[in-house]
Amino acid sequence: MPREASRDPLRPLIGAATCFLFYRALLWVLVPVGQVMGGQMIALTVAKLVAAAVASALAIAIFESHKLADIGLLWNDGAKRNLLTGVVLGAVAALLSVGPAIAFGFAHFQNVANADVSWRGALFTPVLLFCGALAEEIVFRGFTLQYLMKGYGRWAAILGVGALFGIMHAGNPGSTTISTINTAGFGIVFGAAVLRSRDLWLPAGIHFAWNTVLPFLGVGLSGLTIRVTGYELVWSAGDLWSGGKYGPEASVVTSLVIVLLLAAIWKVPVAKGTAYLVPDPVEPVSPS
Repeated sequence: MPREASRDPLRPLIGAATCFLFYRALLWVLVPVGQVMGGQMIALTVAKLVAAAVASALAIAIFESHKLADIGLLWNDGAKRNLLTGVVLGAVAALLSVGPAIAFGFAHFQNVANADVSWRGALFTPVLLFCGALAEEIVFRGFTLQYLMKGYGRWAAILGVGALFGIMHAGNPGSTTISTINTAGFGIVFGAAVLRSRDLWLPAGIHFAWNTVLPFLGVGLSGLTIRVTGYELVWSAGDLWSGGKYGPEASVVTSLVIVLLLAAIWKVPVAKGTAYLVPDPVEPVSPS
């Protein structure tokens, strides 16, 4: 049987680092394959999901002698409710990030000339975005976060992995100091969602809805332009409010939305998940 992480102060860090290194190595192989087979979106979503799942499965088997589902991926009625709850929270958060600007005339929709879009693409893109969101939740909030929680405590792990999440997005096109801070804030939100629900479905739902609603609103997503409609949102406000080329995630409005989202996670009813490495939630949850 593996030694308990708490008996060796370096073991949780080694385990988390091993999982992350497995992931990066697999990306080096799978991303080019994804680009050849399906293009950039496949490489950024499906390839990442495969890499995240394999890396996490290897790490949890090596360090804990468990299976991948034990990090909170078991699919049951409680998981369905948590995923739906997360989708609602993420969608509302995305709407709040740009809705006030539209309502008060600081942004408006404008047709994109020669936009190469189709209804098939609009239907298929959310599927790919779900793969990408779930991939990031598995690799950041799966074994990596949970093993660090076991060794160093809930919030030390959540804050540390949240900071890593922000840093990993700092190289995206158009990134700014605010975008990195906000992305780290989202990482903390997702970590808190894992702690509250003891599964990955609540944060995956939030992450997926945020990543999906923004492109349909015609704005950038983490510095990337994902064209699913024939219009875009044009701002008359400055980059501090719009987020500039990076998108709303680099705006001060989103900074406030993150605080509201974090508060909402502790208020909404959730089902108790099956992530055995996550400590029991600090508040009661509904039966799963």
